[in-house]
Amino acid sequence: MSDILLELLRVSEKAANIARACRQQETLFQLLIEEKKGAEKNKKFAADFKTLADVLVQEVIKQNMENKFPGLGKKVFGEESNEFTNDLGEKITVELQSTEEETAELLSRVLNGNMLASEALAQVVHEDVDLTDPTLESLDISIPHESLGIWVDPIDSTYQYIKGSANVKSNQGVFPSGLQCVTILIGVYDLQTGLPLMGVINQPFVSQNLTTLRWKGQCYWGLSYMGTNIHSPQLAISKSDSETQTENSDREFSSPFSAVISTSEKDTIKAALSRVCGGSVFPAAGAGYKSLCVVQGLADIYIFSEDTTYKWDSCAAHAILRAMGGGIVDMKECLERSPDTGLDLPQLLYHTENKGASGVDLWANKGGLIAYRSRNRLDTFLSRLIQNLGPEKTQT
Repeated sequence: MSDILLELLRVSEKAANIARACRQQETLFQLLIEEKKGAEKNKKFAADFKTLADVLVQEVIKQNMENKFPGLGKKVFGEESNEFTNDLGEKITVELQSTEEETAELLSRVLNGNMLASEALAQVVHEDVDLTDPTLESLDISIPHESLGIWVDPIDSTYQYIKGSANVKSNQGVFPSGLQCVTILIGVYDLQTGLPLMGVINQPFVSQNLTTLRWKGQCYWGLSYMGTNIHSPQLAISKSDSETQTENSDREFSSPFSAVISTSEKDTIKAALSRVCGGSVFPAAGAGYKSLCVVQGLADIYIFSEDTTYKWDSCAAHAILRAMGGGIVDMKECLERSPDTGLDLPQLLYHTENKGASGVDLWANKGGLIAYRSRNRLDTFLSRLIQNLGPEKTQT
């Protein structure tokens, strides 16, 4: 299983290279934008875009996993359709070809004969990435590949990616918008139980060299399987902090909460959060990025009450948070739970469609979500949130 996670780390870095390459040339980037239509349109955004970078990333992940682990590529699921229509009205299926030249030829048909751009993209797509992690290489866990499914969001926060703001200032480490909010999300789950098992979050645009204007990124991973919980070494400090909090019950109840939210969050939720968290409520773009803020310990909670996040948005972070002792739960079910429900929380699962839905809504997180790092902190947060959600909630 760790060999799969190692390969996912490599393909996430290759994906990040593609995302960065597509931002180097503004003229090229304008060519890469195609508007989503029909069942593919995410109702949250008035203008939701599909980019060739999105499709390329998804196809690179599929093809690489299929090459290394035959059969697994067919279990890679994601948001993007790999069909493009060029200016001639020609419908083209974007798939990785066996050689760089063949891929460039295919891409040139999407890009209306722009061979310079096509060759540049094909080169990045076929470039080998050497990414190792000693922690993972020393881990020996096996799991049948046939029991795994993979959710991919090739470029989460597409709007921020297209907008390309590079000079947004963070608020206590949390970026409200900008390229830092762009993430590549790869989550592995059990096809039978729906539990998230492995997650990779690659943040392609973390810091920019002001001389060369080139970006460097950062990659985070986690694995939670049959009692083994392990995650990126750079998250170790955050984890020990979290454990200290859970061991100190006084601090659990007294220390203030912090939360990341969507700018489109409902006013009732925002008002309740301002009472629970005071000034520590941080709006930010991108479901993947907001989840990453919780993973990094920049916020205790990511809460979203609407049904416009999807399995590909949450699976990667959920696996990492599970490895750290946290998780992602259904918000609506949490708020409706009675005290005699028991200790189990309604964790999100990843293997079943929403009945009666169509298009992307088949895989929507229908009850909203709450991502958290500490179970004790979550319980306290939920009780305070319910108290502050208005008279009808306080009375129940």
